[in-house]
Amino acid sequence: MPVFHVFSTVTGLYLFDANSNTFLKIDNNIYKSLIEYKKSHYEYIDKNVQNLINKGFLSHKKDFKMIHPMDETLEDNLSRRLNTIALQVTQNCNLRCKYCAYSGSYLNRVHTNKRMSEKTALKAIDFLLENSVDTNAINIGFYGGEPFLEFDLIEKCVEYAKKAAFGKEIRFNVTTNATLLTDKVLNFVNDNNFHLTISLDGDKEAHDKNRIFAINNNGTFNTIMRSIDKVSKKYPDLSQRINFNAVIDPQSDFSCISSFFSNYENVKDYFVRASMISNNYNPNNVELTEQYNSVFNYETFKLLLYKFGRLNEKDISKLVLASFDNVKKDVHERLKVSFNSAKVDHHSGPCVPGAQRLFVDVDGNLFPCERVSETSMIMKIGDIYSGFDFDKVRDVLNIGRLTEKQCKSCWAFRYCTSCAIAADNGDSFSAEHKLENCNKVKNSIEKIFKDYCVLRELGYDFDEEDIYKKGVLA
Repeated sequence: MPVFHVFSTVTGLYLFDANSNTFLKIDNNIYKSLIEYKKSHYEYIDKNVQNLINKGFLSHKKDFKMIHPMDETLEDNLSRRLNTIALQVTQNCNLRCKYCAYSGSYLNRVHTNKRMSEKTALKAIDFLLENSVDTNAINIGFYGGEPFLEFDLIEKCVEYAKKAAFGKEIRFNVTTNATLLTDKVLNFVNDNNFHLTISLDGDKEAHDKNRIFAINNNGTFNTIMRSIDKVSKKYPDLSQRINFNAVIDPQSDFSCISSFFSNYENVKDYFVRASMISNNYNPNNVELTEQYNSVFNYETFKLLLYKFGRLNEKDISKLVLASFDNVKKDVHERLKVSFNSAKVDHHSGPCVPGAQRLFVDVDGNLFPCERVSETSMIMKIGDIYSGFDFDKVRDVLNIGRLTEKQCKSCWAFRYCTSCAIAADNGDSFSAEHKLENCNKVKNSIEKIFKDYCVLRELGYDFDEEDIYKKGVLA
């Protein structure tokens, strides 16, 4: 069947023809004709629709098998080209962040006193090395809970990895709440070229609203600021290897958070990656407020003005800068590829489980990444002792089979962001659960489509981005 989507922006009306992977600007008559065409289940073909068909649009895509393109090389990739593991050295934490997946408000996930043994940790490193023979560089991450609660174990892992991985380039990283960064810890991570991702949600009010100490429920902002100040003064080289991860609460003041990361002396020079409070495994759906949407959309508008040289980068919120990369990478680059003749295909979204960031829990079980719930056995894809369970890996990779009929007729097929997490129902994959997420995904994709079409309509050239920077105001 023809698969397409029509939408409007301030610059006009547009058709996205999914089978040809093409955008067309259309007039109001064609727009109405296409709506009627879809309502009639593609039976009512007026002259406007027929004209598009004659030009090669609205074609019927050839049927294909719903198989991920990486399925065929799965064993080879996971057995020879692994490059990253994240070790859950502990399930404990000295904080009880209100939105954290382990703090009791999410399904089946809580903080515990379980910790990874030295035997399991070293075996996990061996597993990475055994399955990375074709890889010259590897990444070993430490994850929790709060990983620095197990600082002694981290020290032993680093010492072991350096010897065992002789001849390979090793990069160490840790995701931390930055409340345990003593001089001993900082000396160690500095000497071993660690990259640190520090959880920091914004100014004191926004951060302390959710990120509190377990022992007394006090906020952690001041403690983190002291740690960052110490790094800036005593470990300038380490400062170059730090970035922030901000989890944005839509009930907080986005403007204040944005201003904090751009202007606060101790943090303004660091890169920040922002994301919303996750709805994955969350029984309480996180809703965006009207005020939040208004401010966020305004900051996005300013970003577009910056791309046309009408504003300076310093005037743009660091929290939205990455969204432009999504427009370029997720739309512009994909438009260069033709997909219509594929014999096997799969909606975008799933990565190769474990290939990007293999997660090893405290017991040595393997999971696709740290975003999935390690309490979900359907997401367990093996262990460090017996290796990968490739049947389960394929179930995760080819999650589109679960909703094959709906996916094949979806205009967002090529731009989908749904992976197996959307279908995870604890002990099984649920088609109903996966489909519940579709409208949110399609709304997000439509927004990126609109941004892309407006930018192109106003003359922006994604292949010649640098030419617009010449016009930036002094």
